[in-house]
Amino acid sequence: MKTLNDCIQVYKEQLAKKDIQKAYHGLMKYMMSLKASLSGVYADRFSFGNISFGYMDFTYFPFHNEYLREQKLRFGIVFNHEKMRFELWLMGQNAGVQKAYWELLKNTSWNKDKKKMPRYSILETVLSDTPDFNNLKELTRIIEVQTEHASEAIIKELEKLDIEPKDY
Repeated sequence: MKTLNDCIQVYKEQLAKKDIQKAYHGLMKYMMSLKASLSGVYADRFSFGNISFGYMDFTYFPFHNEYLREQKLRFGIVFNHEKMRFELWLMGQNAGVQKAYWELLKNTSWNKDKKKMPRYSILETVLSDTPDFNNLKELTRIIEVQTEHASEAIIKELEKLDIEPKDY
């Protein structure tokens, strides 16, 4: 098993090549651009939160409308660093909310392949599985279209459940 010192040495060697810094900077710059674009496109429907840069595992920014806020829910546009893809997550305000909605949504098509609740979300769907970072305009368009379709479908699914907001 590698020690922390072993891992730090590999990290140091990779940083010396400068590719990681360039890639990370480009990804974070794109996330800021994506958030600005989505904030403009969906300004009449959603409120957007700040970007959480994470620990090179997930980078995301949340957004919600009044209905989601009342239900103590929010969406997140997530860049999954390990899988190198963009995802849309439905997240709860806290662990109790997340667990309660997982129980309600675990048998829906959104969670058909899940055996247990995701660690940070209630449900997850892929927006772009193979992002082309050489064509950011098209990538943004794809994410915008997929976000619109998925968020509308998820909200409709939630509304069918006709849930009264609770204190979790």
